[in-house]
Amino acid sequence: MEREAQQERDQEGGRADRDAGHRLPEPPARRHRQLQDLDRSPIRCVGVGTKNSGGSHRHGSSFYTAISHVFIPIEALKQSITSPCWDCRGRGRDRILNPDPAPLSGPPTGSIACRSNAETPVVNDASARPAAPRGAPPSDPRGSLTAITARLDGLPLTRLHLAILAVCTLGLFTDVAEVALSNALAAIFLAPPHSMPRGDLSLLLASVFAGGAVGAPVFGLVGDRFGRRRALQGTLALMAVGSLAAAASSGLAQLTLARVVSGFAIGGFPPLAATYLADVMPPRRRGAMLMLCAGIGFLGASAVILLVQGLAPSPPLGIAPWRWALILGGGLAGVGAVLFARLPESPRWLASVGRAEAADRACRRFEDAAGLAPQEGPAEAPAAEPAAGPVRAGLRALLAEPRQLRRTALFVALYGLSPWATVGFPLLSAVVMIGKGFRIDQSLVFAGLSMLGPPLGTLLTATVIDRLERRACLVVLAGAMVVLGTSFAVAEAFTTLVLVGLAFNTAAAIYGGVLAIYATELLSTALRASALTCAWATGRIAAALTPVVLLPILQGYGIHAMFAAITATLAASCVLVLRGPRGRSGRPVAR
Repeated sequence: MEREAQQERDQEGGRADRDAGHRLPEPPARRHRQLQDLDRSPIRCVGVGTKNSGGSHRHGSSFYTAISHVFIPIEALKQSITSPCWDCRGRGRDRILNPDPAPLSGPPTGSIACRSNAETPVVNDASARPAAPRGAPPSDPRGSLTAITARLDGLPLTRLHLAILAVCTLGLFTDVAEVALSNALAAIFLAPPHSMPRGDLSLLLASVFAGGAVGAPVFGLVGDRFGRRRALQGTLALMAVGSLAAAASSGLAQLTLARVVSGFAIGGFPPLAATYLADVMPPRRRGAMLMLCAGIGFLGASAVILLVQGLAPSPPLGIAPWRWALILGGGLAGVGAVLFARLPESPRWLASVGRAEAADRACRRFEDAAGLAPQEGPAEAPAAEPAAGPVRAGLRALLAEPRQLRRTALFVALYGLSPWATVGFPLLSAVVMIGKGFRIDQSLVFAGLSMLGPPLGTLLTATVIDRLERRACLVVLAGAMVVLGTSFAVAEAFTTLVLVGLAFNTAAAIYGGVLAIYATELLSTALRASALTCAWATGRIAAALTPVVLLPILQGYGIHAMFAAITATLAASCVLVLRGPRGRSGRPVAR
């Protein structure tokens, strides 16, 4: 009887609301079923009472029990909606809230509020939305990936961009110098008084490549999970430790182990630096900045060789020149690690993993550097972002995205094919010169002169690269290497060989830089470091195998057979590039 009387009072109240021009609420029976549905939901935050009522969160089946015991008027239930409470916002829980506006001092009697915090004022707002589940797009549009992309890509080149470029270039300079030092170590330890057995020397030289093949994917995972800046700091810190340990080594075993540690870091830095630069640089200057970093970084090879030669006549403090090179390299790596701590994290990466507030703060550093006044209050995002699930990173996430998996497979193949030309020719060209009848000193002069082209060519290319389509550049450069390699095979004059070798090495260096730009632009932000380092590791493995495969071909079948093998790899690269997607010259990188 009491229930029937209550229903009659509810119907009268509904008619009164209709007469007053309000929207007629839902029938009590339907609302009763909705409440039962809420009762069964495992994520509801259920609390009943007023602002001053005690208690705590109740979940699951306690909801309907609480309502039946407190006897809250059914009219309040009919007008209630689901909305986030202050205490539960951001934790994926909802509450039942009276939609009628009320001052912040507390809800009217009979409203339904969250009891998670008895002293927390209740906001009665019909337009309030449920709290976003974990992994959903951030509620602050200024920190969303769409907004961060628009804000970053609309900025001019600032002093902060140049500072990032300088620190990345310092790290790459050190990285290239560490790799080039292996060539100097080969010459030093083969000569008296060391006269190291060739088997032990091969193990020492291969240690850097072996460490790089393993370290690159590991640091790529770190870069996608914990941030680009931390990963770059880690590579340089580990490089410093490895270099100083190698400089202090007292035997071949210690030196080899230290070089493995250095190689672990050396393999990870170049792709991570390209990833970081692609994340933060303006689209109109992105290619130029990456090529500028590569061009200056290439000078590290010449610098370390000149350092060792310059210190050889009178080593300071009686310390061997190659040890001084390792000490200075470790010092530069340590300085780079410290400088990275003063740079901002990539705002694009922060937004891609759902850290909206951190992305907004990092982006403001770039805006402050550009002299832009910060906007007051939240700004609307340029476009609505679709709902997303939990943010995933790493190899498992890569395997779950078919499009990114196809692109990663493309770049793994391209990086696996490129060393047969870009590394094989510089390594074996001096051997080819000796096979053509030239003296050893002439072949060394050829090797020195031909290495002058890559830094100069890369720096010149930086002035026009952002106006060129990436695939067209790669195909033209691969074709140029085919023509130059064939010309080198048939040429006999020393001057012609030097000029052709200089041109080939220049084209090879530019090809590597453009390939890195092409890859960073097409790989998604959340997976860019992992995918690019996997491709880079494949290239390191191919580089280690190049002399093992090409040298027997050269000795057994001649120079033309070796260049035929190089031509085949370049032709396969052209086919893959032409079948791949277009680059994003002057446009934002893939999200």
